[in-house]
Amino acid sequence: MPDLLDGLIIKAQSGFFTVHTENGDFVCQVRGRLKQERLDTDLIAVGDRVRIRPTGKGAGIIEDILPRERALSRLAPLPGGRGARRWDRDGYLAEREQVIVANPDQAVFVLACAQPTPNLRMLDRLLVGAELQHIPALICANKVDLVDRQEARMLFGVYEEIGYRVVYTSAVTGDGVDELRDALRGRISALMGPSGVGKTSLLNAMQPGLGLRVRQVSRATCKGRHTTVVPQLIPLNVGGWVADTPGIRALALFDLDPEEIDAYFPDIAPLVAHCRFSDCTHTVEPECAVKEAVERGQVSQHRYESYVRLREEHQKLADMYWWGIC
Repeated sequence: MPDLLDGLIIKAQSGFFTVHTENGDFVCQVRGRLKQERLDTDLIAVGDRVRIRPTGKGAGIIEDILPRERALSRLAPLPGGRGARRWDRDGYLAEREQVIVANPDQAVFVLACAQPTPNLRMLDRLLVGAELQHIPALICANKVDLVDRQEARMLFGVYEEIGYRVVYTSAVTGDGVDELRDALRGRISALMGPSGVGKTSLLNAMQPGLGLRVRQVSRATCKGRHTTVVPQLIPLNVGGWVADTPGIRALALFDLDPEEIDAYFPDIAPLVAHCRFSDCTHTVEPECAVKEAVERGQVSQHRYESYVRLREEHQKLADMYWWGIC
C-alpha cells in the first residue's frame, strides 16, 4: 500500500478536501472511522494538518487528522441564518463551533484610514477574538494616501501603544507594501476586513493577481449574507498562504464568558488586580482601577467603550442561559 503523506488542507467543499503535500495536491475524502464521533466543532477545516493515503492520480483518503493547535472560529449559524445560540431539550446552551481557518499563524485585520471611516469598535471585537483563540494579530491600516501620516497615527497609534503591530499601507503609492509582504512571508495568514477597505488592490500590489484570485474565491464560497464560510488557502510567491475570511460581519465570539472579557484587552488586563473588588465589572463599582485609568488617559475612551459593550452583550447571553436552566 502507498505510504502515508503529511499534508495541509487548502480547500474544503462538499465533503471533498484538497490536501497540499510535498508530492503535489490530492483531492481526498475522509476515512469513515474518523466521522463516527459527534463533535461540537468541525472535524476538518482549511488549515488542518492531516495524513493521507494516495489512491490514484491526484486522489486520496484522509487517514489521520493531526491535533489542531488553534482556530479562527465563530458560533455556527443556525438554519436560516437566524441567531447563533440555542438551547437543547434539557435547557442547556448548545453551542457549536464553526472553524473558519485552522492553525493560522496570524490574523491580519485590514481597515481603511478613510473611505470608509475605520470601524474601531469592530476592530476591538476582532482583536478580542484573536486574543481568545491565541492567534497573533497584525493590523493593516490601508489607504494612508487619503490622510496624512499624523492622522493615521492618531487613528491606529493606540494599538501600537498596546503592543499590536500596525502596518500602514497604500496600494496607490506602494507605501508599506513590502513590509506587509514580509509580514506574510512563510506564514498562514487569515485576512479579515470589511468591504471597501481596498484588500483586493492591496493584495494585487503585493503580488499581481493575488487580490483578484482571493476575491473570486470569496464570491464563489460566500453565500447570502455571509452565513456560509468556505475559505481557501491561496499560495504566496514569497512562501506561505493567505485565506480571505468573508464572514466578518457574522463573526460571533465563541465560548466567551462576560467575567473573562477584561483578560482579552491587553491594555485593561494588567489593571484588574488593582480594583477594589475582585469581581469588578469596571462599569459602576467605586475604586475601579480601570475607570481611573480611563480618566487619566492611560486607557483610551473608545477601547473602554468597546469593552463595556462587549461585556453587556455577553452578560445578556449569560443571563438568558441561566434563565433557561432554572
